[in-house]
Amino acid sequence: MTRPPTAAQRRVIDAADPVTGRLRGTESQLAALVRHGLAFRHPRPPRDHFLTPAGHRVREEREAAARPETAAAAGATAPPPAASGVFAARVGGEEDAGTGPARVREVHSAWQGLLELRRMTNRDGGTDRPCAWERTHLVQAAALALEAAGHRPAGAGPEGYRVRATPQPEAVAVRDPDPVALRACAATLEAAGWQVGEHAEPRTGARCLLASPRRV
Repeated sequence: MTRPPTAAQRRVIDAADPVTGRLRGTESQLAALVRHGLAFRHPRPPRDHFLTPAGHRVREEREAAARPETAAAAGATAPPPAASGVFAARVGGEEDAGTGPARVREVHSAWQGLLELRRMTNRDGGTDRPCAWERTHLVQAAALALEAAGHRPAGAGPEGYRVRATPQPEAVAVRDPDPVALRACAATLEAAGWQVGEHAEPRTGARCLLASPRRV
């Protein structure tokens, strides 16, 4: 990319599907995003356009700039909330971790969109393992798999799962004080195409999961 996207192109990027990155715009706008490395055209019908990882970064940087208070407020305990109108899976620790019918529908739609993204971007069209987007959004991807399967994210109290980044490449940590619920989280992630191992944390001895996207 040699120059920043135009205002019209930024509007197209901002309006992309929050999970799949599918784009809608004029042919000239989409072609320009492809030239700049911010989008790609899928080779299979209906040959829609999608954000590349660079395109996702552009949108995420704009969202972060629109909410400058979140980085300081969130600290290391929980990722910042999504901007208004943008879906975000609950990683645990959010103040509002309730699950009403509208939230259930929203999560189901996001999960189906992610499966479609897998189908369209994995080389063999497989939906049984994570795609490139998930590998660059590990915490959100793992949390979406858990929430879509009906697991309860932690709220203000200790009960429920929490998904956090780790120093290890392509690995997230999943914690739940209930050992039965933790094992159920492991089964869900394995079914969603993640490699999962259970470990004892060195300082506390508490059990946690380390999960990484499976490649084959």
